[in-house]
Amino acid sequence: MNVTIESIKGYEILNGKGKPTVEAVLTTSNGISVTASAPSGASTGRYEAYELYDGGTRYNGFGTTKASAGVSNEICQALKGVSVTDQAKIDRILCELDGTPNKSRLGGNAILPVSLAAAKAGALASGLPLYRYLGGFAPRRIPAISSTVISGGAFSPSGLEFEDYLLILDGFSRFSEATEALLAMREEMLKRILKRVSYCLEDAGALAPELDSTDEAFAIILDAARAVGCESCVHLGLDVAANELYDPDTNTYVLSKKRTRYTAAELCNYYRNLCRDYPLIYIEDPFEEDAFGDYARLKAAVPNIMVSGDDLFATNIERLKMGIEHDSANTLLFKINQIGTVSEAFSTAMFAIDNGYSITASGRSGESLDDFSADLAVAIGAQQMKMGSPVRGERNAKFNRLMRIESELFPS
Repeated sequence: MNVTIESIKGYEILNGKGKPTVEAVLTTSNGISVTASAPSGASTGRYEAYELYDGGTRYNGFGTTKASAGVSNEICQALKGVSVTDQAKIDRILCELDGTPNKSRLGGNAILPVSLAAAKAGALASGLPLYRYLGGFAPRRIPAISSTVISGGAFSPSGLEFEDYLLILDGFSRFSEATEALLAMREEMLKRILKRVSYCLEDAGALAPELDSTDEAFAIILDAARAVGCESCVHLGLDVAANELYDPDTNTYVLSKKRTRYTAAELCNYYRNLCRDYPLIYIEDPFEEDAFGDYARLKAAVPNIMVSGDDLFATNIERLKMGIEHDSANTLLFKINQIGTVSEAFSTAMFAIDNGYSITASGRSGESLDDFSADLAVAIGAQQMKMGSPVRGERNAKFNRLMRIESELFPS
């Protein structure tokens, strides 16, 4: 039986940051109904798919009624009657309908939830779990946890140098055990922070204390790991978000806390020293988004470290090809909303793997309760997944989904 798309409706909803996004509700010819929504990032590069907003005064210009209407009208008409299991055709129609290189006419925030909803409906029509429908029947790993436990950078009240201080948990026998340990460490970290400062703000679930330095942040994380007895399974990571630190007028990077200016060479040396002094195994976006040569120098300087491209690659296969040509990195940060359709994102992930890259799947700061990204991380065999801290509903949706997938793939 050929199951086709019967209707698609777009709705304006709020994400976990209180910012409007687009939800698509797709119904098929045999009565399947699914919903999917588009995440949104705070730190975004110029190579990401364009998000269409209304402008004006509603939600400070970030309303999504135009994008939602595009889903209900133009996109719905273009996809009505198309087989729901032909993901490649659905995504091709969406890209051709938009007709721009960055999805700026209809908006990536309108196109993506439709692509996600179609994949969900295709999985149901095929009688398969979503991760199997997307990734096939080859054995897949549950990604290791990469959790933002301390927030810094331009969007945090902490004033710390870098955007995300990551706690990477690998070596646990089960994902569920790692999740339990993560929560114990986060509680221990908060206790230790409150002994140093009188209060501790949060940023999207991460702790955002007024600490003095990256060294202090790392010390708190490692002390907490020792206190709960899992230091051997703990590594550190950084999301620098260097675009936010870069001053193009002087070609330097201004680090937040002390307003210290670094050249690319000086910053590379700083990263190398951090890797020497701490169990730091992952550095994301260490330089601005076009600095392929600086990435390459860092990768050569710290050969055993995951150097990850986020704004550098934007989950775009053409950007990734440039990075491979320059030998700029060894890890792809995988954010599906950066490119805008399931097919394009999946192709980029497979190309990365074929060229020896590891993959870090990632959520965005503006997430919803949609747990699609967890299934997709398993489908592509991501080595780890950035999901934030498991203390908010939109984050826990992904943690909970991965625990359910684990119980299906690896029954205890």
